[in-house]
Amino acid sequence: MRKSVLFCLCLGCLLGAAPIPERKVEARLKEVARLQGVRGNQLLGYGVVVGLNGTGDKDQTKFTVQTLTNLMARQGISVSPSSVKVKNVASVMVTADLPAFAKPGQRIDVTVSSTGDATSLAGGTLLMAPLQGADGQTYAVGQGPLLVGGFAAGGGGGGATKNHPTVGRVPDGALVEREVAGNFNDRRFLRYSLVEEDFTTTVRVVHSINEELGMEVAKPLDSRTVEVLVPEGFQGRVVELVARLENLPVQLQPRARVVVNEKTGTVILGTDVKIGAVSIVQGGLSIVVSSTPLVSQPTSLSQGKTVAGAKKDVNATEEKAKIASLEPGVTVGRMVEMLNGLGVTPRDLVAILQAIKDAGALNAELRVL
Repeated sequence: MRKSVLFCLCLGCLLGAAPIPERKVEARLKEVARLQGVRGNQLLGYGVVVGLNGTGDKDQTKFTVQTLTNLMARQGISVSPSSVKVKNVASVMVTADLPAFAKPGQRIDVTVSSTGDATSLAGGTLLMAPLQGADGQTYAVGQGPLLVGGFAAGGGGGGATKNHPTVGRVPDGALVEREVAGNFNDRRFLRYSLVEEDFTTTVRVVHSINEELGMEVAKPLDSRTVEVLVPEGFQGRVVELVARLENLPVQLQPRARVVVNEKTGTVILGTDVKIGAVSIVQGGLSIVVSSTPLVSQPTSLSQGKTVAGAKKDVNATEEKAKIASLEPGVTVGRMVEMLNGLGVTPRDLVAILQAIKDAGALNAELRVL
């Protein structure tokens, strides 16, 4: 068993920390905000893939047999489910995204995923599968040959698999049959949702829109939402209004942020993120307990019994402590360079950053995944 004591962190004086200069970054409105109501819709359906080379669902997958017999019955062929034993058919779930403003006759891609115990969908063809929305209405119908970026092969007790052969796609495999109701040009107001909530950015978006249109038509609702009243000159021409607004430059105020992933030991950070004065002491104590099996064998002609035992050894190794002192206002990028020079591992760096944040010396948002 191994136990590790990673580090001990001592906080220095924070009063001399240098201020963080504000960087000016501009982006277009359509890059920092999304227009409410302009989005796709998810579709879901159930279907059957045929033409598989013995890699379909097995006999114990009852719903595949029932689906196949029902399909054949609709084609005028009556077959008993108990007499159907095929391995070239697989039941699948079919998913797709219906784009905003999609019209009947437009084609969209579909994704096909096995629901039974099929080993591969390679070479199969999806039969006509209705795709429904959350309201239960059918908005598209999918059908066509599958593209599978993998394979599965086996024999003689062995096998090989590449990628994920039980999921495939049908490019342009669904035909849109129904459009989502609504007339975009009849809107009386627009609402923009910022990708990342920020009061300062919201106010700047409102100022940019009002300045562009020359009237007070935009107002902030909260730190993420901006509402725009459609001016009389754009009534019935909302598309033109959106096209005019989406390219407006908006000045952003970037956040100082450090993102760490404890599971993988990954750290993503901006080199201009500042920290206060700290002293870092990092050391490791490793304890290893090993066990060696032993057997006690009695001598011949004795009345003793053979007994199994174990020899246990305990070894403790303490590494030499690594010490780093940082001046006020040093960047996190510089700190990482120093710690890497001391041989600190990525996982130890994650723990050190968390401790610096808890001590109040990290002037940035710490996001742990």
